[in-house]
Amino acid sequence: MPNRQRRPDPPPSPNPATRREREGSGEPSSKPDLRVTKWHGFTLSAFQIRAVEAVRAGKNVLVAAPTGAGKTLVAEYAMEDAVQRGGRCIYTSPIKALSNQKYRDFRDDPEVDVGIMTGDVTIQPGAQVLIMTTEILRNAIFENSDFLADVEYVIFDEIHYMDDRERGTVWEESLIFLPERVRLICLSATVSNVDELGSWLAEIRTHEIEIVRSDKRPVPLSHWFCTEEEHIFAPDRIGRARKRAEQAESTKRRQRAREKSKGGRRGRPFRGRNDGAPDPSALFDHLQETEQLPALVFSFSRKDCERLALANGRRRVLDAAGSARMEVLQKELIELFQLPESSWDDPLFAMARRGVSYHHAGMLPVQKEVVERMFTEGLLRLLFTTETFALGINMPARSVVFNALRKFDGISFDWLRTRDFQQMAGRAGRQGIDDKGFVYCLLGDRDVREAPLERLIAGKSEPVRSRFDLSYSSLLHLVEVLGRERVPEAWQKSFHQYQGRERNKTAREKQRRIQQKVITAHLELLEELGYLRGDQLTARGRIARLLNGYELSVTELLFRGVLENLPPRALAVVFVGLVWEERGRDRPYVPARLFGDLRHRTSGLAAELCSLEERHGVAEKTKRPDWGLTAATLAWIDGVPFEELEAHTDATPGDVCRTFRMTLQLMKNVRRAIDPDWDLSTTLRETVEAMNRDEIDARRQLELG
Repeated sequence: MPNRQRRPDPPPSPNPATRREREGSGEPSSKPDLRVTKWHGFTLSAFQIRAVEAVRAGKNVLVAAPTGAGKTLVAEYAMEDAVQRGGRCIYTSPIKALSNQKYRDFRDDPEVDVGIMTGDVTIQPGAQVLIMTTEILRNAIFENSDFLADVEYVIFDEIHYMDDRERGTVWEESLIFLPERVRLICLSATVSNVDELGSWLAEIRTHEIEIVRSDKRPVPLSHWFCTEEEHIFAPDRIGRARKRAEQAESTKRRQRAREKSKGGRRGRPFRGRNDGAPDPSALFDHLQETEQLPALVFSFSRKDCERLALANGRRRVLDAAGSARMEVLQKELIELFQLPESSWDDPLFAMARRGVSYHHAGMLPVQKEVVERMFTEGLLRLLFTTETFALGINMPARSVVFNALRKFDGISFDWLRTRDFQQMAGRAGRQGIDDKGFVYCLLGDRDVREAPLERLIAGKSEPVRSRFDLSYSSLLHLVEVLGRERVPEAWQKSFHQYQGRERNKTAREKQRRIQQKVITAHLELLEELGYLRGDQLTARGRIARLLNGYELSVTELLFRGVLENLPPRALAVVFVGLVWEERGRDRPYVPARLFGDLRHRTSGLAAELCSLEERHGVAEKTKRPDWGLTAATLAWIDGVPFEELEAHTDATPGDVCRTFRMTLQLMKNVRRAIDPDWDLSTTLRETVEAMNRDEIDARRQLELG
């Protein structure tokens, strides 16, 4: 991030229109001295120069480059261009943590008027530079187009995230329906179909697009494998390691066969000590001895992150001077975030004073932020974390260690995608500090035998695939704007439709019929429920279109009177139940005395909606409520301190906090959607005020930090 408080003289104006006024010409000057090769003290790389020139030429820009290559500079150049011309710029990101980081990057700069909107928190929504999540942008496009009236650019950071199963549709909808005059700055990790993605954007947007690709990393990576037998070795020796692993597996199979023939341990596979990844202690010793710290250790289980951190928590990777600096920093952080004095003795802080910590989504947001601050100060030398740490957040290390190469993808356990591996590996090597970055993979026998190691290290990243699937909310908006007959036009603009063109004519026609059938099924269901009458939205429909993700469940609760005359405690139970999803298989018992009748009625309504969807052939069913946080919700709204909620739930603090914040966002959306004269509006406000305190208050945390 450029330091704007120590800014050198600015380069020639990046705005072609400004140059035309100065030079008295109808066209931008092509003089060589106007070519931007340096910006705010940074010498631009070839791909940055090309991207900046595309911005200056009035084009949309799609930049695909490795992690750490400097894509963000292009976005910041566009931001400054918009601000200099009196316009606005929106910066979207896939995760709130990245949005918060970007907000802080600009907040203390007196030359930048910055705001943020993430659902959790809204600060200065009219600012010239507005940081937001893509969901908020999508809602603004559909619900309040005037809000975007003076927006010059929208920056889509991590645009390859549009192939996320759950959230990809939001990205596509934003790209399709964003006002035509707005220009796009799209930043992506390296993907194999960047030309296809760019061609689609060129087709659906007015401005010409420049596709800028770079495969060059500023800091090259050095890859290594680590096994219990071979210890640390280079990739060119994997053949020998594979041969040994296959011989060991063959020996195990023969042993199992002999035991089975003797009637012993029938059906029980023999597990040797090398089936899992090796003990990483020797590798961490190596990193410490060879000065290859700091290191990020990626593990795809929250429990494993904590287990590994605690196992290495007494490893002293900070020298005396570093420990002294860490103590000072921790005292500052405890005071800054108004943490209890007992935090000093918390294992998270105690380990960190020796240079070791962990970071995952199960932690409270303030805990994660404290860890991030300690890491960016260079005082955490060994950090155990999940893959979200690699997504956009600018926190590189000298080394990256993969504790595993398989993860749960939402359906099953499978090997990492090449793109994900390379994005995490790309965190190795600090530009301007390291000559190279080091990447280590801890391999068990199965990994050695079966893992697609060559693909992960040197293969092409997987292509971005469309996940486009119009929601009820989107359909209602489209009917209102276009009319019912023109709704399929949205499908025709989708990346899903574009990618389907490579098929033959018969396959394309089949796809078109399927899409039409899906749209018709949704519209007929909405009509049966009374949300539509032909091309007109009813009162139900006008409210449902503002409740993306909860259209049917909340609207039916509203219009069937389920929420009428409920006290704040009961409203909190209902809305938390709609949002919460239990991670484990075991559902806790919730006594009937905890609003049992209300919960039963809400669950019954959801079941009714699911049956209706099934009858209409709608594949994606309305989420059924989950009541596992009921006791914790009631304790929280009654004023119990957050640390005491563990007596009411087995859920992690991070999951509880995230759910409560999402619940607050949903209740605010409902309050915005309904008539302010409803008594329910007042009760919703009271419920939000009761829940939005202490650790759950996202704005408080952002302003403190």
